[in-house]
Amino acid sequence: MSPIFEFLFGQYSEYDTLDIGLELVAAVFTIASVWYSKKNNVLVFPTGMVCTAIFVYLLYKWGLLGDMMINGYYFIMSVYGWFVWTRKEDGKVVSPIARTSRKEHKISAIIFVATFLFVYCVYAYFNKFNHWTAYLDTITTSIFFVGMWLMARRKIENWIYWIIGNIITVPLYFYKGLTFSSILYFVLTILAIFGYLEWKKHLNKSIVIA
Repeated sequence: MSPIFEFLFGQYSEYDTLDIGLELVAAVFTIASVWYSKKNNVLVFPTGMVCTAIFVYLLYKWGLLGDMMINGYYFIMSVYGWFVWTRKEDGKVVSPIARTSRKEHKISAIIFVATFLFVYCVYAYFNKFNHWTAYLDTITTSIFFVGMWLMARRKIENWIYWIIGNIITVPLYFYKGLTFSSILYFVLTILAIFGYLEWKKHLNKSIVIA
């Protein structure tokens, strides 16, 4: 085995084959979900529900409580987002792509702080603050909670939260030995950048038409 391959994937020698397979399946569905979100397609939610359900199981086994709660929250918000994105009145979509309002920015701040405090308490209760990665996980959890809420609301700023959170998560997962997931979040960062640009183009076009 080459030193590079050992460095990147050596930790998987201690993992169950089933878990490795599930991580790969979840990665594929995660990429599909972000791709559909980029395309403003409602299939973002059913594909997202599959990958989040798998990650809840895996992250529980890996002891990453913050990320586990993120994915549980994603699943719930996917149900909510599916409803919001498909709801119509008089044949028209009720919630098209839009910018975040001042009120929604305030709610985002509340979600961030509330999530941070909640995850902090969970880590403290289970005595998981034994490494700096736990503190970073608490921050990324708060970022992703806001991002998912804004995506469910179809707000373009959701991509900014995804980009920031993903950039932090790439080295965090690699450090934790989750190479496949680290690579996944690198790909998701690229997709999030293109997603923001595509939504911005769509938003600018709708403003011109209006």
